[in-house]
Amino acid sequence: MVEPADRPSTAGQRLGATESFGVSTLEPGLRPPAQPPGRLVSIRVQMLDDTQEVFQISQRSPGKVLFDLACVHLNLTEGDYFGLEYQDQRKMTVWLDLLKPTLKQIRRPKNTILRFVVKFFPPDHTQLMEELTRYLFALQIKRDLACGRLICNDTSAALMVSHIIQSEIGDFDETQSWQHLLHNKYLPDQDAIRDKITDCHRKHVGQTPAESDYQLLEIARRLEMYGVRLHPAKDREGSKLNLSVAHTGVLVFQGYTKINAFNWSKIRKLSFKRKRFLIKLRADPASAHHDTLEFAMASRDCCKIFWKISVEYHAFFRLFEEPKAKAKPILFTRGSSFRFSGRTQKQVIDYVKDSELKKVPFERKHSKVLSHSGMSPLSSSFRLQVPKESAMSVALADQPDSARLSHRAETNGSEEPPPVVASANGFQDIPVAPGSDPIQSRRNHGSTGSAPDQHLLNPGPSCRTNKGSPGSDDSPLGSPRLVVNGNGSMNGQGMGSDGVLGPGQIAEGQQLSPLTSPLLTEAGYVRNEDEEEARRKKFPTDKAYFIAKELLTTERTYLNDLQVVTESFQSSVGKDEAFPDLVQNLISSNYDPIHKFHQGFLKEVEQRLAQWEGRSNAHIKGDYQRIGDVLLKNIQGLRQLTVNLQKHSECLVELERACRSSRKVETLCRDFEQQRVCYLPFNIFLLRPLHRLLHYKLILERLCKHYPPTHDDFRDSRAGLADITEMVLQLQGTMMKMENFQKLLELKKDLTGIDNLAIRGREFIRLGCLSKLSGKGLQQRMFFLFSDSLVYTSRGTTPVNQFKVHGQLPLYGMTIRESEEEWGVPHSFTLFGQRQSVVVAASCASEMERWVEDIRMAIDLAEQSSSPSDDLLSTSLTDNKLSEDGVAEQESEDELCGSRSSLERQGHRGNTTVHVCWHRNTSVSMVDFSVAVENQLSGNLLRKFKNSNGWQKLWVVFTNFSLFFYKSHQDDYPLASLPLLGYSVTVPSESENIHKDYVFKLHFKSHVYYFRSESEYTFERWMEVIRSATCSSSHSLLSTRKELY
Repeated sequence: MVEPADRPSTAGQRLGATESFGVSTLEPGLRPPAQPPGRLVSIRVQMLDDTQEVFQISQRSPGKVLFDLACVHLNLTEGDYFGLEYQDQRKMTVWLDLLKPTLKQIRRPKNTILRFVVKFFPPDHTQLMEELTRYLFALQIKRDLACGRLICNDTSAALMVSHIIQSEIGDFDETQSWQHLLHNKYLPDQDAIRDKITDCHRKHVGQTPAESDYQLLEIARRLEMYGVRLHPAKDREGSKLNLSVAHTGVLVFQGYTKINAFNWSKIRKLSFKRKRFLIKLRADPASAHHDTLEFAMASRDCCKIFWKISVEYHAFFRLFEEPKAKAKPILFTRGSSFRFSGRTQKQVIDYVKDSELKKVPFERKHSKVLSHSGMSPLSSSFRLQVPKESAMSVALADQPDSARLSHRAETNGSEEPPPVVASANGFQDIPVAPGSDPIQSRRNHGSTGSAPDQHLLNPGPSCRTNKGSPGSDDSPLGSPRLVVNGNGSMNGQGMGSDGVLGPGQIAEGQQLSPLTSPLLTEAGYVRNEDEEEARRKKFPTDKAYFIAKELLTTERTYLNDLQVVTESFQSSVGKDEAFPDLVQNLISSNYDPIHKFHQGFLKEVEQRLAQWEGRSNAHIKGDYQRIGDVLLKNIQGLRQLTVNLQKHSECLVELERACRSSRKVETLCRDFEQQRVCYLPFNIFLLRPLHRLLHYKLILERLCKHYPPTHDDFRDSRAGLADITEMVLQLQGTMMKMENFQKLLELKKDLTGIDNLAIRGREFIRLGCLSKLSGKGLQQRMFFLFSDSLVYTSRGTTPVNQFKVHGQLPLYGMTIRESEEEWGVPHSFTLFGQRQSVVVAASCASEMERWVEDIRMAIDLAEQSSSPSDDLLSTSLTDNKLSEDGVAEQESEDELCGSRSSLERQGHRGNTTVHVCWHRNTSVSMVDFSVAVENQLSGNLLRKFKNSNGWQKLWVVFTNFSLFFYKSHQDDYPLASLPLLGYSVTVPSESENIHKDYVFKLHFKSHVYYFRSESEYTFERWMEVIRSATCSSSHSLLSTRKELY
């Protein structure tokens, strides 16, 4: 494909014009493909919207040059799904070979019109990342319906035509719709179902052209004839058949009824001999088929045409990369030299995910609808499942892996929340007013949607800015963005298109996504460097001082987290009559004393640091440069609260029991988790007091290591370390059980189709992405490893993006074998269970090593239990024995129209660690979670602006594999967040021109952030804790965990 030239976008490319525009990611004015010298020849190409374009190519140019010119003309990124077809001199329709010279294939170019059409039909339209690509696919479906190629029942036909009409003329108007149907032919027998078409059309009020395309493809992809191109043939008995090829393999039809299918996984070789097409199958004793199937076609040319398209389909959907050309033999040739040319589907998806491509308008030739029209009230299910085309959905080219993953719009009174757009891969675009900065919306109650590396996922609800907090437009592609004041404004001012706040541009009702990173405006936040340096030099430089300061900063964060339980939760949920008094009293009696104790502790630490810094008269006495005595005193006081700490596990269990027994209580807790202050899953806050003991222990260990034995503070520090170590050992069992129970409860919210996840004796071990080899090829799946079973899932198509369970592999009796050579798939291994075997592939060698090691450890644990595990799957799944190769995707017409599901009404969060792993294609283990608990950190950092030398001061909290950003430590909730799974942390190189001390760099693909700390100690600590989130734990930690199991 052709790469975009480095050109800035112009004002004329914005999506505010009163024309029927869509959105493309390539800009006009791309570099045309290089052509060999020679005479230019004009070639006519008919596009999918029936327009004809003339392209000038050199007479020696290969077909790829003409194809690239067509893609450049359309500003099409995902052009690899398309091809150029034409009728040759034999009146046979063939595909233009991209490797051969065009004029050797087209003998009479003046009399030949090539057609730019869809060549490869993916199984799921959500794999198409671009709105322009979906629009072109919709035109192809429209053409297939009109010519009678896409066969379906009247109900589906009427529904599809109604979506086409909605995209062309807009909302239903009886006279206009009737006239439009009279003058346009969409179906061969359109008149017979005209009333049914209009009935469907009147239901699409407010639906934009992009949404109509999405729904059209959603219906079409479920049809048996979707993407089918029939090639007449006969079997050995002479019966008339039709052959076709799809992403799954070779299909056999009798008339328009599919009678057989041969999956790619079952096919060993495809070949042809004269006019016989041969399919050689892998040996299978259970199969009734012969080893070689033979079909007779009309001629050798027909046979070769079908063989070529079969080879291309196999390569496009099954291979990781384009096959390399074979070396030409010196003397003799045997067989065809034809090979697939172009990017595979995996390469296309990866390219679009990784590239920072700007979105620009494109014209919908047949549409009379203005693209900047708003979305009228529809079910939130419909909004979240459909991509919205508008000036406002140009969007967030600057967002990272999760900013659009989930969203919530809180409104005043009965005000309608802002519309949400789900992009092709699941992320959402939030529309903004023309000329304003794209602003993310906080997710709707009970609705979430999800784009490839564009928006990050933090495990809690959304983080919105406080009043007066900044916003910015400098985020790179795939970086989260920020909302100010929860509605895109700051101090009453809107945000201009250049990222600078301006008057009159308030985006009403829009609020921050929970998955946003620190992209805050530069205006008013650039510190004077000389003042900053002078301020730093006044403070002590002793390492013990910075250790004490870490105690202070983390204690402030810890106290804020305690307030979530003791104040926010109690005032929001505890006062409701439906909430059980038993649970309320239990939480109150065991968390309030701890909160009160730490309020006093924080005051003592603040006073000691003020003395240490010389901000009081205590320095005259000379006994202020120590912190061990304060820690020892308060740890001894904390030991009196051990009984309360032991009761915290009971609080967690009773709260979960109350949620199970009462839907009202469950709703209350879920609604509380949607609040800004609850930036993590609420159960994590219940674990905070036990985790804080680990932090005290680590701080005291660093102090003891730093002090010489003769230091005045060494004795107190060592005594405090002994006391806190005793407390940790005493509570360690309770802590581990609570962590595992909390993780199982969190995973239960992410999974659908699974029962009794949190049962006695089950341990969570690892979750993450693996590619599973099936009849459809390698497919991304989310795997969950427990101590008794391995569960594999795919991300559901529900608005909340829960993961749908496909199967369970009991670990009892399982064996594992590396199988890269057997299947030819890098980093693959096979799991042999008692009932089935599964071939999976990891993204890299290190991921494979971690999975194999953890699975082997889990198998050992299962063998030690000496009994097979209970079935995890729900009754509906196990009874039907659904598999990925044969899942029946039949839905009612109401479901096809986007009716609301029960899951959506549940309001589940779609922004958890599971979703981060899904989009970053990585994994985390329980050991990683335990290490992350120990490596929490808080403090001030300076963040460098992208386009200037200015630095902005932020209060940063690292927890749960994410950075959370606040304007100051006094804020109740974060401005933004940045999940770090998949990121790397390094020191800037000389070429990056960061001439400051203590700067570290976070980068993931093309997303880069620079942060600056105040001292060498804090710099090393930030590097240490961030590496704990970006690098998996060591083997020694794994073996330790196994012993604890």
